[in-house]
Amino acid sequence: MNDGELVRMEHINKFFGRVQALSDVSFTVRRNEIVGLLGDNGAGKSTLIKILSGALTADSGEIYFKGQKVHIADTMDAIKLGIETIYQDSALVTQLSIARNLFLGREPRKKPYFLDRMDQEAMNDAARVLLKQVGITKDIPPTTPISALSGGERQAVAIARAMHFDSDLIILDEPTNNLGVEETHGVLRFVRNARDSGHSCIFIAHNIYHVFQVVDRIVVLRRGKKVADDIDPKKTTIEQVEQVITGLVELPQ
Repeated sequence: MNDGELVRMEHINKFFGRVQALSDVSFTVRRNEIVGLLGDNGAGKSTLIKILSGALTADSGEIYFKGQKVHIADTMDAIKLGIETIYQDSALVTQLSIARNLFLGREPRKKPYFLDRMDQEAMNDAARVLLKQVGITKDIPPTTPISALSGGERQAVAIARAMHFDSDLIILDEPTNNLGVEETHGVLRFVRNARDSGHSCIFIAHNIYHVFQVVDRIVVLRRGKKVADDIDPKKTTIEQVEQVITGLVELPQ
C-alpha cells in the first residue's frame, strides 16, 4: 500500500439476493484528499460507502486503513478507526442541544468521576470554538436545540463533530441536498476547511457543479462497477464527466 494512502478498498463485491450491487470495485483515498464519488442512482455509491462506514458488510474483498488490513463489522468499528459519516439527515438528535449532539455518546465527565456527571461547561466551551471553525459566524448559543437550526447549520454541527473527534476520514453523503444557496456554500466551505485542517473526505453528490468546486479527484461508478478513477476536475469539464456517468464515454482503466 502506498504511504500516501489513507484508505484502500480492494476487489469489493456485494450482492443483495441475486442482484450484484458492487462488482470487483477497488477504491482509494489519499491523505489530505477530497475524492468525489459519482454515479447515477443504483450505481453502487451508497453501498460502497456503507461498507466503509460499517453499515453493511462486503461479501468479499479487503479494506486497508493507514496501511493495516481492517475488519469493519459495524459503525462503531469505523468510528474507532477514525471514519465519520455525515448523511443527508446528519443523524442528529433534534430535541438535544448543539453541545450535546457534538459529544453524543462521548460526553466528557466532571470530577469526581464516580458520580458520572456530564461536564456541560466543557461541552459548551468546545462547541463555541468548533462552530467558529466550521464557519458559523453568527453567535448561536451551544445550548440551542438542533430543531432551531437551519439545514446548513445542522450540517455544520455534524461536520464539527467529525472534526472534533479527529476523524481521519469524513464521508459526506449528499450533504447539499435540500439546502439553500447560502447553506450550500457553507457546506462546501466546511469541506475545504476539513482538508485544510488535515482530514480526508469522500464527497457524494448528484450536483456535479458542487463536486467540481471542492474535490481533488473524481471516481465514477456505473451499475456496480468502477468505470473511471483519477479524473482531475481541473483538466476536464462537467459535460465530459456527465458523459462518463451515463456511459456515452468510456475511459481507459
